[in-house]
Amino acid sequence: MGGFFGTISKSACATDLFYGTDYNSHLGTRRGGMATLHNGVFKRSIHNLENSYFRTRFEKELDEFKGNSGIGIISDTDPQPIFINSHLGKYAVVTVAKVNNLEELEKEMLAKGFHFTELSSGQTNQTELISLLISQGKTFTEGIEIVYEKIKGSCSMLILTEDGLIAARDKLGRTPILIGKKDGAYAATSEPCSFPNLDYELSYNVGPGEIVMLTPDSMTQLRKPNDKMQVCSFLWVYYGYPVSDYEGVNVDTVRYATGMAMAKKDKVAADYVAAIPDSGIGMGIGYAEGKQIPYRRAIIKYTPTWPRSFTPANQSVRDLVAKMKLIPNRHLLKDKRIIFCDDSIVRGTQLRDNMEILYGYGAKEVHMRLGSPPILHACPFVGFSASKSSLELIARRMIKELEGDDSKDLDKYAETNSEQYNKMVDCIRRKLNITTLRFNTVEDLITAIGLPKECVCTHCYNGTSYY
Repeated sequence: MGGFFGTISKSACATDLFYGTDYNSHLGTRRGGMATLHNGVFKRSIHNLENSYFRTRFEKELDEFKGNSGIGIISDTDPQPIFINSHLGKYAVVTVAKVNNLEELEKEMLAKGFHFTELSSGQTNQTELISLLISQGKTFTEGIEIVYEKIKGSCSMLILTEDGLIAARDKLGRTPILIGKKDGAYAATSEPCSFPNLDYELSYNVGPGEIVMLTPDSMTQLRKPNDKMQVCSFLWVYYGYPVSDYEGVNVDTVRYATGMAMAKKDKVAADYVAAIPDSGIGMGIGYAEGKQIPYRRAIIKYTPTWPRSFTPANQSVRDLVAKMKLIPNRHLLKDKRIIFCDDSIVRGTQLRDNMEILYGYGAKEVHMRLGSPPILHACPFVGFSASKSSLELIARRMIKELEGDDSKDLDKYAETNSEQYNKMVDCIRRKLNITTLRFNTVEDLITAIGLPKECVCTHCYNGTSYY
């Protein structure tokens, strides 16, 4: 995934840029970067975050970032920001993007005489490719239009120029950009939880395909938003921060509503409701209220040395960290029937480990309730998980066990309570040693979000993309 923060102010911006970018740390795991502009000169720093945190990497050099405007990124992809000097002038770019046709575009641009200087793991840096596409336009707006036209996948970006800060949201709005304002400054970010403690007020939600230019005193629209939108539903299920609002819809409110809706349909008996922290908590509280049984903290997240959502990119280390961050409460688990709420099951590795721990501490029954429907398709638009292929998903692995061919009748497996759906869910339940297992439905998730269904992407659940 990834998240960015940019600001432009009448005064020095380094502190706001540093903390604002850090508030996107739960969205990325690989690299962090910041760039500022001062008297026509860019200052940039990029660090690997796989074994450390953004704050510890950048804090000691914060005094080196001069100027009143800057952009920062927490990235799951390539090193960023990228610097460009072209006929448009000098500028820096950060992107939250997934470019599925990178090789095709690379070949096309090399044939035209372009060259690439930034390589990551032997591949072209996709943010550099995006910046070169921008430079093909006669204006920044025209260049961003070229990006929208050429890229298959998604791309939201911030561009730091000598004239101001440009924010351009993905053409179908798959990833968000929010604008904050305070006296003498504007900011743009993927995560509006960046704003309150820096004294910004959320003032504008950039629309799909919309482009705006920020200065310390103004916001100017450079391109109107598109009529069609496909914002990622997983914003509210998993990777959005609980206090954040996207499209005017609060993350924790949606999670609470999904728990409440599921509880009212659920006949299972239990001693109490608990949640897998952090993203399962809102749903767990809603479920407990809907079921009218107590909510207890049977698992606690250890925060002193695992702040926020630090997650290494290496899978084996990620599995270990996922285990180490969560500490079970033996007193609450022993001989109890517990309903646990969590956001989703992707590959099932972490939940399998959790089940072993819960039963090992004496739980009598463990009933899992998930805030998302079963995930049947790897996302081609937003990198919200480490799964590169649908075949890594536990739901698809179970379908393959049942059918011998994981591609058969996927529509039926996506249909809640169909014969195929029920067999798949029971297969997952048995594989993970869960007493009972229930998933949220697509319909209830859309109802909880409250946006028209054609505006919300549900591709990972049912393969549906409206546009």
